[in-house]
Amino acid sequence: MDVELLQRLYQECDGYAQRVHEKLVEDEHIQIQYSTLTRLLRELGLRHSREPRCERVPDEPGAEMQHDTSSYWILLGGARVMLVASLLYLRYSKRRYLRFYRSFNRFRMKCFFDEALMFWQHAAPVCIIDNTNLARLRGTGKDAVMVPEMEAFAQQYGFRFVCHEKGHANRKAGEERSFWTVETNFLPGRQFQSLEDLNQQAFEWATVRMEQRPVAKSRLIPAQAFEYERHCLVKLPAHLPAPYLVHDRDTDQYGYAAFDGNYYWVPGRNREEVKVFEYAARLKIYQRGQSVAEYALPADGIRNQVFSPAGMPRPARQPRNRKQPAQEEEKRLRAM
Repeated sequence: MDVELLQRLYQECDGYAQRVHEKLVEDEHIQIQYSTLTRLLRELGLRHSREPRCERVPDEPGAEMQHDTSSYWILLGGARVMLVASLLYLRYSKRRYLRFYRSFNRFRMKCFFDEALMFWQHAAPVCIIDNTNLARLRGTGKDAVMVPEMEAFAQQYGFRFVCHEKGHANRKAGEERSFWTVETNFLPGRQFQSLEDLNQQAFEWATVRMEQRPVAKSRLIPAQAFEYERHCLVKLPAHLPAPYLVHDRDTDQYGYAAFDGNYYWVPGRNREEVKVFEYAARLKIYQRGQSVAEYALPADGIRNQVFSPAGMPRPARQPRNRKQPAQEEEKRLRAM
């Protein structure tokens, strides 16, 4: 085995042997047993033992799922940014669903649960969370009272939120161990060009790669365990109303409504107030109770852009308050 290659990969993967093993097999096409790799790393003085993060607890099919968030500094297209990882974990079958956000609030939490649970088509009757203010109104642990809005949201999907006791983070040890796996297996040795690229890779990692990988010493395979557990879970309806927020917006004289730094054209000649329904990945614009336009949300970081409905002629005018680039004007002034 090439010592320089091992040292380089070990550094690229931030010292996580499992990720080094993946890159050796998949990228370098070197077939090597994981135990052999760890022995070589120890002989080179690279590998160090780590203390276990969580205690083991007995699992019961269909009993519960766990949710938490964690913040990470991640390179996106060469820029280092702080992102929030949201992860949902089925305790028995060890299935995971992972997504990253610029910021995480109550609306984003609803969107995340809707996306994850509709992908699984099942939910556990209990979701263990920490004493976060996103779902908890007051109290801690068994005395916690949930926000009525979040309690009603959970009821639609057949589960309820339960806070673990204060100082008892091991109550959701599977969730903590899942974030450890994110830190040691997903993030090291990968490059992300954008938030969309990051979330696509996170989706494939959580729902494809990790679903078929044996878990620890039990050698349990999540995809197979879920087939057994699903009969003990709550089956979700095929269609549930997606979470949304409603925003009131004025329409300027050229027919544009502004939202989140961009401008969306409202078909028709009426220049009156509209309601913008914000979903996880799209917008719907309503005028007098009728849906007049629907837009996919632009990619992360897109601002000051003009959008019009697909298949319709592009509006001749620009929005009234759109910021104009100053490069050409600056060139003229410098020439003068």
